[in-house]
Amino acid sequence: MAVTKQSEARPDSGRDRIMDEAATLFLQRGYEATSLRVLAGVVGIKAGSIYYHFASKDELLTEILRRGIAVMQVAFDEAQQISSGQSSVARIEVHVRAHLAALYENGPYTAAHVVTFRTAPAAVREQIVPIRDAYEARWTRVLRELQADGAIPPMIDVNVARLVLFGAMNSSIDWFDFGRGNLDRFAAAITHQFWNGVAA
Repeated sequence: MAVTKQSEARPDSGRDRIMDEAATLFLQRGYEATSLRVLAGVVGIKAGSIYYHFASKDELLTEILRRGIAVMQVAFDEAQQISSGQSSVARIEVHVRAHLAALYENGPYTAAHVVTFRTAPAAVREQIVPIRDAYEARWTRVLRELQADGAIPPMIDVNVARLVLFGAMNSSIDWFDFGRGNLDRFAAAITHQFWNGVAA
């Protein structure tokens, strides 16, 4: 995976260390291929010690996915404030940049969400789907606002447009190298492609 940049250091705790390492392993190896024994070895604890913090591997994944979406929500809130009053295309670019920043500048939590969600156990998905849907609904509202303002043609299905935009952003974790790339230029490129293909 191309995602390598880590989040700013939080106060060190056993729970946070386990989650940090688990998110990285789930991203690199996949959920099924990462055993608690392997995770414990990376953290430097006994496998049984993980159960002091998490009842199961599923609960650990659930908490990682929750944290990933929380990062996305904060990024969206900040984008809303920054883009207020700007042009339609500028609003989209600010939100795209914020979403990409959440993927690449906050450690593996958000990227692990993209990679593991579809293959996560049903019990995990059941808890995460409502939170995930709520985040996606915020994007849909923005696109509908732009459509109501005439910036996006009425024949465009904004739900499909959102899926296209998410596909462009989220699939980049398989190839975009943050260490060699520039998120500002990347966000501008995605926005340009989206805007000229959807809104033109």
